[in-house]
Amino acid sequence: METKAIFAERFKSARLMNGFSLQDLADALGGTLSRQALHRYEKGEVIPDAEKINMLSKALNISPDYFFRTTKVEFSDIEYRISSKVSPKDKAIINETTKEYLSRYLELEEIIGLPHSFDNPLKDFGKVTTYERVNQAANLLREKWSLGNGPIFNIVELLEDKNIKVVKLNVDEDFDGLQTFVNGYIPVVAYNERKANKPDRIRFTLLHELAHLLLDLGDVTDKQKETLCHQFAGAMLLPEETIIAELGKHRTKLSTLELGNIKKQYGISMQAIVMRAKVCGIINENYTKQFFFLIRQQNWKVDEPVEYQGIEESNRFEQLLFRALIEDQISMSKAASLSNQSLAEFKKQHQPMF
Repeated sequence: METKAIFAERFKSARLMNGFSLQDLADALGGTLSRQALHRYEKGEVIPDAEKINMLSKALNISPDYFFRTTKVEFSDIEYRISSKVSPKDKAIINETTKEYLSRYLELEEIIGLPHSFDNPLKDFGKVTTYERVNQAANLLREKWSLGNGPIFNIVELLEDKNIKVVKLNVDEDFDGLQTFVNGYIPVVAYNERKANKPDRIRFTLLHELAHLLLDLGDVTDKQKETLCHQFAGAMLLPEETIIAELGKHRTKLSTLELGNIKKQYGISMQAIVMRAKVCGIINENYTKQFFFLIRQQNWKVDEPVEYQGIEESNRFEQLLFRALIEDQISMSKAASLSNQSLAEFKKQHQPMF
Protein backbone atom coordinates (compact mmCIF):
# COMPACT_ATOMS: atom_id res chain seq x y z
CA MET A 1 0.00 0.00 0.00
CA GLU A 2 1.44 3.40 -0.94
CA THR A 3 2.13 6.09 1.68
CA LYS A 4 -0.85 8.28 0.72
CA ALA A 5 -3.26 5.37 1.07
CA ILE A 6 -1.77 4.33 4.43
CA PHE A 7 -2.06 7.90 5.71
CA ALA A 8 -5.64 8.23 4.45
CA GLU A 9 -6.74 4.97 6.11
CA ARG A 10 -5.04 5.77 9.42
CA PHE A 11 -6.33 9.36 9.40
CA LYS A 12 -9.94 8.18 8.98
CA SER A 13 -9.47 5.56 11.70
CA ALA A 14 -8.15 8.22 14.14
CA ARG A 15 -11.04 10.53 13.32
CA LEU A 16 -13.63 7.79 13.93
CA MET A 17 -11.83 6.70 17.10
CA ASN A 18 -12.41 10.19 18.49
CA GLY A 19 -16.03 10.28 17.37
CA PHE A 20 -15.37 13.27 15.07
CA SER A 21 -16.98 14.18 11.78
CA LEU A 22 -14.68 16.06 9.41
CA GLN A 23 -16.34 19.31 10.52
CA ASP A 24 -15.90 18.37 14.22
CA LEU A 25 -12.18 17.90 13.58
CA ALA A 26 -11.92 21.19 11.69
CA ASP A 27 -13.59 22.89 14.69
CA ALA A 28 -11.22 21.13 17.14
CA LEU A 29 -8.30 22.51 15.12
CA GLY A 30 -9.68 26.01 15.57
CA GLY A 31 -10.19 26.50 11.85
CA THR A 32 -6.48 26.18 11.00
CA LEU A 33 -7.44 23.42 8.55
CA SER A 34 -10.74 23.44 6.65
CA ARG A 35 -13.16 20.56 6.32
CA GLN A 36 -12.29 20.44 2.61
CA ALA A 37 -8.56 20.08 3.34
CA LEU A 38 -9.25 17.30 5.83
CA HIS A 39 -11.49 15.59 3.26
CA ARG A 40 -8.58 15.57 0.80
CA TYR A 41 -6.33 13.92 3.42
CA GLU A 42 -8.93 11.24 4.05
CA LYS A 43 -9.31 10.53 0.34
CA GLY A 44 -5.56 10.05 -0.01
CA GLU A 45 -5.18 12.98 -2.39
CA VAL A 46 -2.59 14.76 -0.25
CA ILE A 47 -0.34 14.11 2.76
CA PRO A 48 0.02 17.09 5.13
CA ASP A 49 3.42 18.43 6.09
CA ALA A 50 5.12 17.68 9.44
CA GLU A 51 3.69 20.78 11.15
CA LYS A 52 0.12 19.87 10.19
CA ILE A 53 0.67 16.21 11.18
CA ASN A 54 1.71 17.38 14.65
CA MET A 55 -1.42 19.52 14.89
CA LEU A 56 -3.60 16.60 13.81
CA SER A 57 -1.94 14.16 16.22
CA LYS A 58 -2.58 16.52 19.17
CA ALA A 59 -6.23 17.05 18.19
CA LEU A 60 -6.73 13.30 17.76
CA ASN A 61 -4.69 12.29 20.84
CA ILE A 62 -2.30 10.00 18.99
CA SER A 63 1.42 10.01 18.24
CA PRO A 64 2.48 11.38 14.81
CA ASP A 65 3.88 8.02 13.65
CA TYR A 66 0.40 6.50 14.09
CA PHE A 67 -0.47 7.88 10.63
CA PHE A 68 2.24 5.77 8.98
CA ARG A 69 2.03 2.54 10.98
CA THR A 70 1.75 -0.37 8.53
CA THR A 71 0.91 -3.21 10.92
CA LYS A 72 -2.07 -5.02 9.42
CA VAL A 73 -5.20 -5.13 11.62
CA GLU A 74 -8.26 -6.55 9.89
CA PHE A 75 -11.25 -7.86 11.85
CA SER A 76 -13.30 -10.94 11.09
CA ASP A 77 -17.00 -10.63 11.97
CA ILE A 78 -17.32 -8.89 15.34
CA GLU A 79 -19.81 -10.07 17.95
CA TYR A 80 -20.71 -7.59 20.67
CA ARG A 81 -22.28 -7.62 24.11
CA ILE A 82 -23.83 -4.25 23.59
CA SER A 83 -27.11 -2.41 24.18
CA SER A 84 -29.24 -1.45 21.18
CA LYS A 85 -28.97 2.10 22.55
CA VAL A 86 -25.31 2.32 21.43
CA SER A 87 -25.12 4.59 18.38
CA PRO A 88 -23.26 3.77 15.14
CA LYS A 89 -20.80 6.54 16.08
CA ASP A 90 -20.05 4.86 19.43
CA LYS A 91 -19.70 1.50 17.68
CA ALA A 92 -17.11 3.06 15.35
CA ILE A 93 -15.24 4.45 18.38
CA ILE A 94 -15.19 0.94 19.90
CA ASN A 95 -13.94 -0.69 16.69
CA GLU A 96 -11.26 1.89 15.87
CA THR A 97 -9.98 2.13 19.47
CA THR A 98 -9.63 -1.66 19.51
CA LYS A 99 -7.76 -1.57 16.18
CA GLU A 100 -5.44 1.22 17.36
CA TYR A 101 -4.39 -0.68 20.50
CA LEU A 102 -3.91 -3.92 18.56
CA SER A 103 -1.81 -2.21 15.89
CA ARG A 104 0.63 -1.13 18.62
CA TYR A 105 0.54 -4.50 20.37
CA LEU A 106 1.10 -6.54 17.21
CA GLU A 107 3.87 -4.21 16.00
CA LEU A 108 5.66 -4.68 19.33
CA GLU A 109 5.39 -8.46 19.05
CA GLU A 110 6.72 -8.31 15.49
CA ILE A 111 9.73 -6.22 16.62
CA ILE A 112 10.56 -8.77 19.32
CA GLY A 113 9.91 -11.66 16.93
CA LEU A 114 7.10 -13.38 18.82
CA PRO A 115 4.85 -15.69 16.82
CA HIS A 116 1.11 -14.92 16.84
CA SER A 117 0.22 -18.53 17.55
CA PHE A 118 -3.10 -19.67 18.99
CA ASP A 119 -4.43 -23.21 19.19
CA ASN A 120 -8.08 -23.60 20.16
CA PRO A 121 -8.03 -26.30 22.86
CA LEU A 122 -11.69 -27.15 22.07
CA LYS A 123 -11.35 -27.32 18.27
CA ASP A 124 -12.09 -31.06 18.18
CA PHE A 125 -14.81 -30.97 20.83
CA GLY A 126 -17.73 -30.93 18.39
CA LYS A 127 -21.01 -29.03 18.50
CA VAL A 128 -22.33 -27.50 21.72
CA THR A 129 -26.11 -27.09 21.82
CA THR A 130 -27.05 -28.19 25.36
CA TYR A 131 -26.05 -27.32 28.93
CA GLU A 132 -24.52 -30.80 29.34
CA ARG A 133 -22.16 -30.11 26.42
CA VAL A 134 -21.36 -26.63 27.78
CA ASN A 135 -20.45 -28.18 31.12
CA GLN A 136 -18.24 -30.81 29.47
CA ALA A 137 -16.51 -28.10 27.36
CA ALA A 138 -15.80 -25.94 30.44
CA ASN A 139 -14.43 -28.93 32.36
CA LEU A 140 -12.22 -29.91 29.42
CA LEU A 141 -10.87 -26.38 29.04
CA ARG A 142 -10.07 -26.16 32.75
CA GLU A 143 -8.26 -29.49 32.43
CA LYS A 144 -6.28 -28.46 29.32
CA TRP A 145 -5.33 -25.17 30.93
CA SER A 146 -4.46 -26.90 34.25
CA LEU A 147 -6.90 -24.79 36.29
CA GLY A 148 -8.26 -27.47 38.62
CA ASN A 149 -11.65 -26.73 40.18
CA GLY A 150 -10.65 -23.73 42.29
CA PRO A 151 -11.06 -19.98 41.75
CA ILE A 152 -9.42 -18.31 38.73
CA PHE A 153 -7.78 -15.22 40.16
CA ASN A 154 -7.15 -13.11 37.05
CA ILE A 155 -9.07 -13.89 33.85
CA VAL A 156 -7.39 -11.11 31.84
CA GLU A 157 -3.92 -12.44 32.63
CA LEU A 158 -5.01 -16.04 31.96
CA LEU A 159 -6.32 -15.19 28.48
CA GLU A 160 -3.23 -13.13 27.60
CA ASP A 161 -1.01 -16.02 28.73
CA LYS A 162 -2.93 -18.23 26.28
CA ASN A 163 -2.22 -15.82 23.37
CA ILE A 164 -5.69 -14.28 23.38
CA LYS A 165 -5.43 -10.49 23.08
CA VAL A 166 -7.47 -8.66 25.72
CA VAL A 167 -8.35 -5.03 24.99
CA LYS A 168 -9.47 -2.65 27.73
CA LEU A 169 -11.74 0.10 26.40
CA ASN A 170 -13.10 3.23 28.05
CA VAL A 171 -16.30 3.66 26.08
CA ASP A 172 -20.09 3.99 26.33
CA GLU A 173 -21.49 2.36 29.51
CA ASP A 174 -23.94 0.31 27.42
CA PHE A 175 -21.03 -1.68 25.96
CA ASP A 176 -19.88 -4.78 27.88
CA GLY A 177 -17.58 -6.63 25.49
CA LEU A 178 -16.77 -7.99 22.05
CA GLN A 179 -14.88 -10.82 20.44
CA THR A 180 -13.38 -11.31 17.00
CA PHE A 181 -10.31 -12.60 15.19
CA VAL A 182 -7.68 -10.21 13.85
CA ASN A 183 -6.13 -11.02 10.48
CA GLY A 184 -8.10 -14.27 10.52
CA TYR A 185 -6.20 -16.09 13.27
CA ILE A 186 -5.43 -13.88 16.31
CA PRO A 187 -8.27 -14.12 18.88
CA VAL A 188 -9.34 -10.89 20.58
CA VAL A 189 -11.74 -10.09 23.38
CA ALA A 190 -12.47 -6.60 24.67
CA TYR A 191 -14.19 -5.29 27.77
CA ASN A 192 -15.26 -1.94 29.14
CA GLU A 193 -13.04 -0.58 31.91
CA ARG A 194 -15.94 1.59 33.07
CA LYS A 195 -17.16 -1.63 34.70
CA ALA A 196 -13.89 -1.86 36.69
CA ASN A 197 -15.75 -1.27 39.95
CA LYS A 198 -17.52 -4.57 39.22
CA PRO A 199 -14.68 -6.98 38.38
CA ASP A 200 -17.04 -9.98 38.68
CA ARG A 201 -18.99 -8.54 35.71
CA ILE A 202 -15.77 -8.10 33.68
CA ARG A 203 -14.79 -11.72 34.43
CA PHE A 204 -18.17 -13.02 33.30
CA THR A 205 -18.09 -10.90 30.13
CA LEU A 206 -14.60 -12.12 29.16
CA LEU A 207 -15.55 -15.78 29.60
CA HIS A 208 -18.82 -15.23 27.74
CA GLU A 209 -16.80 -13.82 24.81
CA LEU A 210 -14.33 -16.71 25.14
CA ALA A 211 -17.23 -19.12 24.63
CA HIS A 212 -18.07 -17.40 21.34
CA LEU A 213 -14.42 -17.74 20.27
CA LEU A 214 -13.85 -21.38 21.22
CA LEU A 215 -17.18 -23.20 20.94
CA ASP A 216 -18.94 -24.52 17.86
CA LEU A 217 -22.46 -23.53 18.91
CA GLY A 218 -24.15 -25.39 16.09
CA ASP A 219 -27.45 -24.49 14.48
CA VAL A 220 -29.21 -22.66 17.33
CA THR A 221 -30.89 -19.26 17.58
CA ASP A 222 -28.97 -16.14 18.64
CA LYS A 223 -30.84 -16.16 21.96
CA GLN A 224 -29.86 -19.79 22.58
CA LYS A 225 -26.23 -18.94 21.73
CA GLU A 226 -26.23 -16.19 24.35
CA THR A 227 -27.69 -18.59 26.94
CA LEU A 228 -25.06 -21.23 26.15
CA CYS A 229 -22.27 -18.63 26.41
CA HIS A 230 -23.68 -17.43 29.76
CA GLN A 231 -23.70 -21.03 30.97
CA PHE A 232 -20.12 -21.56 29.80
CA ALA A 233 -18.94 -18.44 31.68
CA GLY A 234 -20.71 -19.67 34.82
CA ALA A 235 -19.26 -23.17 34.45
CA MET A 236 -15.73 -21.77 34.03
CA LEU A 237 -16.03 -19.55 37.10
CA LEU A 238 -17.78 -22.12 39.29
CA PRO A 239 -17.53 -25.75 38.08
CA GLU A 240 -20.46 -28.06 38.85
CA GLU A 241 -18.37 -30.19 41.21
CA THR A 242 -17.31 -27.04 43.08
CA ILE A 243 -20.76 -25.48 43.47
CA ILE A 244 -22.14 -28.81 44.72
CA ALA A 245 -19.31 -28.96 47.27
CA GLU A 246 -20.17 -25.40 48.37
CA LEU A 247 -23.98 -25.67 48.46
CA GLY A 248 -24.83 -29.38 48.51
CA LYS A 249 -26.72 -31.40 45.88
CA HIS A 250 -30.22 -30.13 46.68
CA ARG A 251 -31.47 -27.04 48.48
CA THR A 252 -34.90 -25.58 49.14
CA LYS A 253 -33.50 -22.07 49.69
CA LEU A 254 -30.21 -20.16 49.81
CA SER A 255 -28.95 -17.39 52.06
CA THR A 256 -27.46 -14.17 50.73
CA LEU A 257 -24.62 -14.65 53.24
CA GLU A 258 -23.42 -17.91 51.70
CA LEU A 259 -23.88 -16.53 48.18
CA GLY A 260 -21.82 -13.49 49.18
CA ASN A 261 -19.02 -15.70 50.51
CA ILE A 262 -18.91 -17.72 47.28
CA LYS A 263 -18.89 -14.48 45.26
CA LYS A 264 -15.93 -13.12 47.25
CA GLN A 265 -13.97 -16.36 46.74
CA TYR A 266 -14.76 -17.22 43.11
CA GLY A 267 -15.40 -13.80 41.53
CA ILE A 268 -18.87 -14.60 40.23
CA SER A 269 -21.97 -12.51 40.95
CA MET A 270 -24.62 -13.74 43.38
CA GLN A 271 -27.15 -13.73 40.53
CA ALA A 272 -24.87 -15.91 38.37
CA ILE A 273 -24.35 -18.29 41.32
CA VAL A 274 -28.12 -18.73 41.62
CA MET A 275 -28.39 -19.41 37.89
CA ARG A 276 -25.56 -21.97 38.23
CA ALA A 277 -27.41 -23.59 41.15
CA LYS A 278 -30.52 -23.84 38.98
CA VAL A 279 -28.85 -25.40 35.90
CA CYS A 280 -26.94 -27.81 38.18
CA GLY A 281 -30.25 -28.98 39.69
CA ILE A 282 -29.46 -27.70 43.20
CA ILE A 283 -32.54 -25.42 43.34
CA ASN A 284 -35.74 -25.51 41.31
CA GLU A 285 -37.28 -23.05 38.88
CA ASN A 286 -39.81 -21.78 41.43
CA TYR A 287 -37.18 -20.84 44.03
CA THR A 288 -35.03 -19.22 41.33
CA LYS A 289 -37.94 -16.92 40.43
CA GLN A 290 -38.45 -16.10 44.12
CA PHE A 291 -34.80 -15.19 44.50
CA PHE A 292 -34.79 -12.88 41.49
CA PHE A 293 -37.97 -11.25 42.79
CA LEU A 294 -36.02 -10.51 46.00
CA ILE A 295 -33.10 -9.13 43.92
CA ARG A 296 -35.46 -6.67 42.20
CA GLN A 297 -37.15 -5.71 45.48
CA GLN A 298 -33.82 -4.92 47.13
CA ASN A 299 -32.44 -3.08 44.05
CA TRP A 300 -29.53 -5.55 43.91
CA LYS A 301 -29.65 -6.21 40.16
CA VAL A 302 -26.80 -3.74 39.50
CA ASP A 303 -25.33 -3.24 42.99
CA GLU A 304 -25.23 -6.46 44.97
CA PRO A 305 -24.75 -6.24 48.78
CA VAL A 306 -21.34 -8.00 48.61
CA GLU A 307 -18.43 -6.95 46.36
CA TYR A 308 -15.72 -9.10 44.79
CA GLN A 309 -12.38 -7.37 45.44
CA GLY A 310 -10.23 -9.06 42.77
CA ILE A 311 -8.24 -7.14 40.15
CA GLU A 312 -8.51 -7.93 36.46
CA GLU A 313 -5.46 -6.79 34.51
CA SER A 314 -2.42 -7.96 32.59
CA ASN A 315 0.98 -6.28 32.30
CA ARG A 316 2.07 -8.30 29.25
CA PHE A 317 2.18 -5.34 26.85
CA GLU A 318 4.33 -3.30 29.28
CA GLN A 319 6.59 -6.29 29.95
CA LEU A 320 7.22 -6.75 26.22
CA LEU A 321 7.80 -3.01 25.82
CA PHE A 322 10.43 -2.89 28.58
CA ARG A 323 12.04 -6.05 27.21
CA ALA A 324 12.38 -4.52 23.74
CA LEU A 325 13.69 -1.28 25.21
CA ILE A 326 16.34 -2.81 27.48
CA GLU A 327 17.50 -5.10 24.64
CA ASP A 328 17.88 -2.06 22.36
CA GLN A 329 15.30 -3.41 19.92
CA ILE A 330 13.46 -0.09 20.12
CA SER A 331 14.47 3.46 21.01
CA MET A 332 12.97 5.46 23.87
CA SER A 333 10.96 7.53 21.39
CA LYS A 334 9.62 4.34 19.74
CA ALA A 335 8.66 2.98 23.17
CA ALA A 336 6.78 6.21 23.86
CA SER A 337 5.02 5.97 20.49
CA LEU A 338 4.00 2.34 21.09
CA SER A 339 2.58 3.48 24.46
CA ASN A 340 0.71 6.25 22.64
CA GLN A 341 2.52 8.86 24.72
CA SER A 342 4.85 11.74 24.02
CA LEU A 343 8.51 11.13 24.83
CA ALA A 344 8.26 13.57 27.77
CA GLU A 345 5.18 11.78 29.17
CA PHE A 346 6.82 8.38 28.82
CA LYS A 347 10.03 9.49 30.54
CA LYS A 348 8.11 11.14 33.37
CA GLN A 349 5.94 8.06 33.97
CA HIS A 350 8.92 5.69 33.99
CA GLN A 351 11.48 8.03 35.59
CA PRO A 352 12.70 5.56 38.27
CA MET A 353 13.54 2.97 35.60
CA PHE A 354 15.39 5.08 33.04
